[in-house]
Amino acid sequence: MRKSIISFVGAGLLAGASVYAAAADGTFSAQAQGQGGPVPVTVTIKNKQITNISVGPNKETVGIGAVAAPKMASRIINAQSLNVDAISGATVTSEAVLAAVKDCLVQSGADLKVWNKASPQKAALLQKSLDADILVIGGGGAGMISAINASQQGAKVVLLEKMDFLGGASGICAGGMLIEGSKLQKDLGVKDDTPEKFVSDMLANGRNLNNKEILDVYARNVGATVDWLVAQGVQLRTEGGVQKRAEFKTPRLLLLKGGCPGYAQTLRELVQKSGAQVLLGTRASELIVKDGKIAGASAQGDGVKYTINAKAVILATGGYGANRDMLEGSLKQTLYYGPVSSTGDGHKMAMKVGAGMQLMPYAKIYYNGLEVAPGTAKSTLTGNAAALSLGAIMVDKNGKRVVNEKGTGRSIVTAQSKAPGGQLYLVMDEPTFKVFRNGIKNNGVSPEEVDKWLAQNGKGTPLFAHGATLEEAARNAGLNASALKQTVAQFNSFVAKGKDEAFGRTKDNLKAAISDKGPYYVVEQKPRFATTMGSVQLSKTMQVLDKSGRVIPGLYAAGEVANCVHGDDSAPAANVAWVATSAKLASDAAVKAVKAAK
Repeated sequence: MRKSIISFVGAGLLAGASVYAAAADGTFSAQAQGQGGPVPVTVTIKNKQITNISVGPNKETVGIGAVAAPKMASRIINAQSLNVDAISGATVTSEAVLAAVKDCLVQSGADLKVWNKASPQKAALLQKSLDADILVIGGGGAGMISAINASQQGAKVVLLEKMDFLGGASGICAGGMLIEGSKLQKDLGVKDDTPEKFVSDMLANGRNLNNKEILDVYARNVGATVDWLVAQGVQLRTEGGVQKRAEFKTPRLLLLKGGCPGYAQTLRELVQKSGAQVLLGTRASELIVKDGKIAGASAQGDGVKYTINAKAVILATGGYGANRDMLEGSLKQTLYYGPVSSTGDGHKMAMKVGAGMQLMPYAKIYYNGLEVAPGTAKSTLTGNAAALSLGAIMVDKNGKRVVNEKGTGRSIVTAQSKAPGGQLYLVMDEPTFKVFRNGIKNNGVSPEEVDKWLAQNGKGTPLFAHGATLEEAARNAGLNASALKQTVAQFNSFVAKGKDEAFGRTKDNLKAAISDKGPYYVVEQKPRFATTMGSVQLSKTMQVLDKSGRVIPGLYAAGEVANCVHGDDSAPAANVAWVATSAKLASDAAVKAVKAAK
């Protein structure tokens, strides 16, 4: 929980702002439901204007909702109106602040029709020019790491982020990091991993569609990048040793302490210390080309139109999952789980200057989605990992298991696609459901949301059905009750034997039988995607190549916009590690080029 109370005092109200009708001056308090729980606000009204909005302690996501709440308060004060834009990427938090302020105005006796009028027309855009050694476009994990690393090497860095906060996908990822070749991996007892093993596993997972040249660069640099991150203060959970997943022959995965929200916050703090100039709410629109070289970009934000001149530009703009027009085939109908900022801006800017592209039809499909709104998913990944290590199983609508629930993600997604309705269902007893429920908090699913869905008991979406008996839970979920009962009995017999005779789930993942005492829970599992595989073509030094394979001078790329190493499917934790590795390499190369040109 955030413990501080943030106040915004309207001493600098917009010149010419209308004085709106409020029946009484005074201080009024209210709260509304945000992403992580109630968001309390206190509004002070004086001389019929809002002079102060205090946002109280809340559980909104660090670096995202926690930033959005006070920004939203500031917008309301400056506009002296409720008719203001939500903070991009934090709509739920923005709406909570807006609703609570509206409640306070009602308490004051204000005329809401007046307060819902648009604020005065904005002034014409100012023109501003900035100079930098390196311009980084995009403030997610790749952009933040690029800015930190380049600044530490003495480069003058400008970092643009179109959202009102830094973080991108790095703040909502699954929270794992591959550590192949790192000192940390060796210190934890795994001494036999090699770049060759890493490449082999990645090619198998990506159906050999990976860019092999860049994948080799990844394999030979990820270890050093992890050690660099640790030296910067990024913390990984080492208890229990290095993890092995079905996609890997060798243990090479650790979870981030504090998950991705904690990781992103560490990076934000490092950016702040780095000295890089950060422009939030500022969207790059076009790369500047001079004498055949990328020499900066045009951007706009906060009433200013920028021309940013730079000796090198690093694209770190993320993917295009939130842009349905850029998706192909079945992806257009697949639930999206990812930042609203992933609209392909960097891909489009790169293509406009002639960049070659690859793997554009592909995205990483996960099986563990909750449909929280039409076309939109939340993830249950962390909860699944914990529950499936205990007594949970997954079944289809017929109440039957169809896959090894602890197998590769690809195998589960394939089985899911063949199941009736294209979805599966997670079945748990009460002790396992408690573990699952706690785990999905790390995926941004709040206890309040779970309670609401449980109350619907299968009559709404997402489906969170339950019952005192297995048959009752199955009926509430719309599953074949008798078949599910037989499936559970069979699974429990496999647990007793220590061998899954149906699908080969390993003994380590047969630790607990499903209880013979209720209640029982059934949770939907729908396919979702977050990470797009489409990528600019790259050189070994992260320079963007044109359609003929020639370097576009001055242009580098890192992160999801440069995702060619994965093939058509990314392995667990491979995205986070690639974002970091490519950002470190791109910024190293850009700094070297800038210094050589001086």
